[in-house]
Amino acid sequence: MARPRSPKGRAREVNRRLTLEYPDARCELDHDSAFQLLTATILSAQTTDVRVNMVTPGLFARYPTPEDLAAADPGEVEEIIKSTGFYRNKTKSIIGMAQALVDRFGGEVPGAMADLVTVPGVGRKTANVVRSVALDLPGLPVDTHVGRLSRRLGLTTQTDPVKVELELNPMVPAQERGLLSLRLILHGRRVCLARSPRCGDCVLADICPSATLPNRTKAPAKR
Repeated sequence: MARPRSPKGRAREVNRRLTLEYPDARCELDHDSAFQLLTATILSAQTTDVRVNMVTPGLFARYPTPEDLAAADPGEVEEIIKSTGFYRNKTKSIIGMAQALVDRFGGEVPGAMADLVTVPGVGRKTANVVRSVALDLPGLPVDTHVGRLSRRLGLTTQTDPVKVELELNPMVPAQERGLLSLRLILHGRRVCLARSPRCGDCVLADICPSATLPNRTKAPAKR
């Protein structure tokens, strides 16, 4: 096929191909509600989803509602989440988050971005995870994988995650933004690795400006 000429055209084709490549893409943080996903996403900073999924069953059994977590003893929470790292700061964040939900939002996770980012521990990436996964609202979380692949694919030159998000948003339909993020993350973990991208195994290689393939060697410079 002809290579897309514009970042928007490339984004549409990337979205189409990754939809076929990862039809069952889903958030890998275990949760049963927006509150649980918000908590798990805050805990996932600087650790793996697997590690978070090991501690959240005990955390949610002990504190099943925002009201319960808002009144929690910090020392008890720290002990439960200790293995996720940075546990003191994370404890402060999730208790503060729960208190904000109870005090300002009736114990519910708000859907508006403007409200979510006022909650302790919640930035745009976390808010977009909750919006797109738990609340079925538009949201394109930009983590290190999404940022790296977006730049390699020539969709953006931005390095700031918020600027990347705002540049990508109009390139794909609103309701597909969250799934595109999930699929870019999977592709970044499995194929487009940070140090040694597996371009020979990549379904995007022929439209990727950064792909390194045997048939894409540079022509020798003219003398």
